[in-house]
Amino acid sequence: MSALLCVVAAAVGFYVLVYYRVFRGGSCSRSVTLKGKTAVVTGSNTGIGKATALDLARRGARVILACRNKEKAEAAAYDIRRESGSSQVLFMQLDLSSFKSVRNFAENFLKTEPRLDILINNAGVMSPGHTEDGFGLAFGVNHLGHFLLTNLLLERLQQCGPSRVVTVAALLHRFGTIDFPLLASKKDLVSDQSTWHSFQAYCNSKLCNVLFTRELANRLEGTSVTCYSLHPGVIHTELCRSMSLWQQLLMMPFAKLFFLDPEGGSQTTLYCALQEGIEPLSGRYFSNCELQQVGAKGRDDALAKKLWEVSERLTSLS
Repeated sequence: MSALLCVVAAAVGFYVLVYYRVFRGGSCSRSVTLKGKTAVVTGSNTGIGKATALDLARRGARVILACRNKEKAEAAAYDIRRESGSSQVLFMQLDLSSFKSVRNFAENFLKTEPRLDILINNAGVMSPGHTEDGFGLAFGVNHLGHFLLTNLLLERLQQCGPSRVVTVAALLHRFGTIDFPLLASKKDLVSDQSTWHSFQAYCNSKLCNVLFTRELANRLEGTSVTCYSLHPGVIHTELCRSMSLWQQLLMMPFAKLFFLDPEGGSQTTLYCALQEGIEPLSGRYFSNCELQQVGAKGRDDALAKKLWEVSERLTSLS
């Protein structure tokens, strides 16, 4: 019996150590109120996007759920209004896989909303396929769609400063690469649509998120707009969404024990959106509600500038 107790105690101790040292995220506990402020959150009908939008609504912000699926987004808006007690939560159609949709969203938003204080580029995909404009899906949605959206809304952000742009990247940016000749020939940063290439495409797009934020900060230096990228943590709902049923069943016990729920996964996003005093860190990367070092490619200013210039051409901004 004593041996069994020792094994159980050791297992519990190991779990606590791993959970708190590796998987458990930080917490945004700031009591910031956002009455009179407006926030846009992309991909906010589910997961950490929805949790982020709920927190912002509870703080009094007017929250725009910028989502592709009208039915799911309106249901999410209803849930958030009910849970937050705020009536200032609404859906606006945005399909990041379509430049036309991004431009329509920006046009409608600028016509109807006088303020924009926080833009949260949260939506992301890790799937094969192509956008309406022929780009690889991960590159097109995770990077180009948000690049275009941010640029179209930038003037309004500057008018309402101090304001912030928060882009959800990932630790996997460290495995990303940017092959410009491949992009020119394939309209993508990977050469195939296999499962492995879909994973690599996701890593590449997350590197783009980090570099986009870095270059955006350089271009906004001296203005009242600051920007940040972040790793939200490992969220079991988001990870399992792209898995087959049997993979989900195998992963679920581990996910329940170690991975973050959507509320936990939203904390670093909220930290970057709300934390006072981090303005001098514009362009930097956060994880667990703390400043973190990015991979070497994520610190390459020349690469960031080139990606920006190429993205301008691809989205017809230049």
